[in-house]
Amino acid sequence: MSYTMTYDVVVVGGGHAGCEAACASARLGARTLLITMDMNKVAQMSCNPAVGGIAKGQIVREIDALGGQMGIVSDATAIQFRMLNRSKGPAVWSPRAQCDRGKFIWKWREQLDNTPGLDIWQDQVEELLVEDGSVCGVRTLWGVTVKAGSVVITAGTFLNGLMHIGRCQVPGGRIAEPAVAHLTESITRHGITTGRMKTGTPVRIDKRSVHFDEMEVQEGEHDFHKFSFLDGPRPLKQLTCWICYTNPEVHDVLRGGLADSPLYNGQIQSIGPRYCPSIETKLVTFPEREQHMLFLEPEGESTNEMYLNGFSSSMPMEVQIAALKKIPALRDLKVYRPGYAIEYDYFDPTLLKHSLESKKVGGLFLAGQVNGTTGYEEAAGQGLVAGVNAAIHCGGGQPFVMHRDESYIGVLIDDLVTKGVDEPYRMFTSRAEYRILLRQDDADARLTERAYNIGLATTERQQWWLQKKKEVEHIIQLCEQTAIKPKEVNGKLEALGTTPLHYGCKAIDLLGRPQVSLDVLQELAPAVKEAIASLPNRQEEMAEAAEVLMKYKGYIQRERMVADKMHRLEDIKIKGHFDYPNMNQISIEARQKLQRINPETLAQASRIPGVSPSDINAMLVLMGR
Repeated sequence: MSYTMTYDVVVVGGGHAGCEAACASARLGARTLLITMDMNKVAQMSCNPAVGGIAKGQIVREIDALGGQMGIVSDATAIQFRMLNRSKGPAVWSPRAQCDRGKFIWKWREQLDNTPGLDIWQDQVEELLVEDGSVCGVRTLWGVTVKAGSVVITAGTFLNGLMHIGRCQVPGGRIAEPAVAHLTESITRHGITTGRMKTGTPVRIDKRSVHFDEMEVQEGEHDFHKFSFLDGPRPLKQLTCWICYTNPEVHDVLRGGLADSPLYNGQIQSIGPRYCPSIETKLVTFPEREQHMLFLEPEGESTNEMYLNGFSSSMPMEVQIAALKKIPALRDLKVYRPGYAIEYDYFDPTLLKHSLESKKVGGLFLAGQVNGTTGYEEAAGQGLVAGVNAAIHCGGGQPFVMHRDESYIGVLIDDLVTKGVDEPYRMFTSRAEYRILLRQDDADARLTERAYNIGLATTERQQWWLQKKKEVEHIIQLCEQTAIKPKEVNGKLEALGTTPLHYGCKAIDLLGRPQVSLDVLQELAPAVKEAIASLPNRQEEMAEAAEVLMKYKGYIQRERMVADKMHRLEDIKIKGHFDYPNMNQISIEARQKLQRINPETLAQASRIPGVSPSDINAMLVLMGR
């Protein structure tokens, strides 16, 4: 007789999506079980031990603002922190941290172990149990049946995972970890379609074999920026990253091995991430380039293992090593393991609702790479949303859904369920039409109160946000009221290369000038400086948030108006109102796409590729608007 357990929510997979899903579900009061094949590798950073980056950093800030854990864990284990895109406007500033791989895992394990209502079971799920079109649980490799009202699948790259190094192929979900062989079939038999994708990871290097004096230094930053909006320092020692370059000799060695490359000998048929190409793909795509930049990054505080960012590869290991030894700084190279590629199953995300619940099977939620995405941050954001909605599904209530003007996570999910994927989906700031509204500095303003109202964000987090809001408003109000006299500031303004004042103005008016930052303004207006200095804590964070709101006020207001106009289409519900196959007023392509995706709102319909503005106008007329 098999062993049986009963929970409200079962989360399958202990990666970044699974950990966030399990914590979120339990925080909402659902009795939650996280099933993972290895309790000692939860939230494993399979590729680069780094969190954040362009647009990805915004997602981590949103996860934190919502009450998720990724930002807290990243800050606690960061060994280098940088704010990317500083040369551009704050709409695209993106935090990134290199983390200690081992400490990251154990900090996450600590978070899981200390989440009330959350249990962990070490096993492998083999079968999804479904009755009358809804999930009722799962069955594991060891014959355990877990009954549940909601199931969240976050299996990452493990579903029929197949690893490639040269012509050698080994089943696995990660190096030295087994693949999951039967779960895909258990899911697809219920009408959910699947496909194959590919990703890869670079060689791991022993730092004792590296000539660092022949590489460029890339230092981190040590200011107030971090991921979590909660107070707290980055406790670990901050380390250096390094930069080197490939050269023609490296390229010659790699080209000589292309015949044995799984990407070019027909061995790999699936599609990889276009925005993170392998080194062999770079050579084929950009044959005129004589060098490519590589980043050598530490894996932890006390390990000799280092990660070579930019050299993802599935070439034969002897080719990888021979090529790298042609780089002067790596001439005495020793490696821990070569780079490899991995193919895995994913499910068509257009068969999901915006809550990430399946349209085919009630109570089944999918999150992470199984939805065709790539990246820890994209996975974690989906996991949090899926976990919240899995808990809500068990207890009743309205699904938790974020709009495109509310979060990058909302953009991500809407893109997945509306447009689908034909390659691993990676978030970029360019994918969001409301970038000025979705800044990394204001994720708490957008999301914390919503999360607090559903029980996801803690009272402590809500109080932090309310205090910040109050102090930021105070700074703005002071700048609006503080008078500036020409004779007191004109000398400094001319020294900055900006036009002197002919008449008096308010302090906030000077911030509109490119040459005047809030730091400069504090020197021009002592009252503003005194107010910021008197803040009880987090002075720099408060000042930055206030400065962005004042300096870019016009842009923010303009984009808010555009977003509000689009909300009118979001309010027009169309699901169930149209017989798409028989709508002769719209194009054949639009009928087919609308029939397949069956959008909830007219706004979602307008974002489906192949549905034109004239199709939307016709639908508006048919609805009597």
